[in-house]
Amino acid sequence: MAIDLQTLYPKLIQLMLDTVFVVDADDRIVFVSDACEALLGYRPDEMTGTLITGYMHPEDLPATRASITRVMSGQPHFDFRNRYIRKDGGVVYILWAAFWSEEVGARIGVARNVTALAQAEEELRFLAHHDPLTKLTNRSLFNDRLAAALRLAHRQQQGLALLFLDVNGFKGINDVYGHAAGDRVLCAVARRLESCVRESDSVARMGGDEFTVLLTGIHGPEDVAHKVEQILRVMAEPLGPEFGTLATPLCSIGAAIYPTDGEDADTLLRHADAQMYQAKRSRRAAEGSGAAR
Repeated sequence: MAIDLQTLYPKLIQLMLDTVFVVDADDRIVFVSDACEALLGYRPDEMTGTLITGYMHPEDLPATRASITRVMSGQPHFDFRNRYIRKDGGVVYILWAAFWSEEVGARIGVARNVTALAQAEEELRFLAHHDPLTKLTNRSLFNDRLAAALRLAHRQQQGLALLFLDVNGFKGINDVYGHAAGDRVLCAVARRLESCVRESDSVARMGGDEFTVLLTGIHGPEDVAHKVEQILRVMAEPLGPEFGTLATPLCSIGAAIYPTDGEDADTLLRHADAQMYQAKRSRRAAEGSGAAR
């Protein structure tokens, strides 16, 4: 028995898990398959006759229009990604394969939902440059930002400062209260540090209980001293009730100012680190002197 393919093709299209769009030269949807309801939340009859650009994420419109121009000029585009806004307001990431059909007088595209893939890729990119516990910038990204900040400071003849911070007695917190409590303390320190800096500054966890802060646009030592005082004040605030009897841990901070204390990243880091240990020794000496009296 002969198979009537002309009758079969429309049924096959409706069986596809991906969504098929047919869009005319004016960006108006001529046809959309049933899978659009799972993709965007709209029934086919709701989308037919409307402009496809009205569903696109506004931030992706320029790149999408460039892809449309490419397709309509006769160059198929099989690996284009953009975002659409669902009927419920959610955002969906779509991978497109599209071409222009002179015979039909429209462009035909197949849309695949790649939201899960896009989110996984975004998470991997984040983890590559951030500390998984505190979500702060990690050592690698911080070093890149410090190098870029030093180049800018040199060109524009501006100052910057590098702070090195250590949580005093952190090993004792882990030993007495457990590593879960220690992790909560590190996260609290991270959030408090973030609250003390501007968007143009950077906070990083270098490892263990050590953190660094990059301060840009510094005008002099008084700016750095003021920032250190602010951080110490914020760090000394009581911990929340979720920490139980755990007292607020004190911090030691060392600072290095460009170009006074060094003109390259390694020199500044070493200077700030040394100053931090000097602050720690001074605190211990003061505590010992107090106990003796």
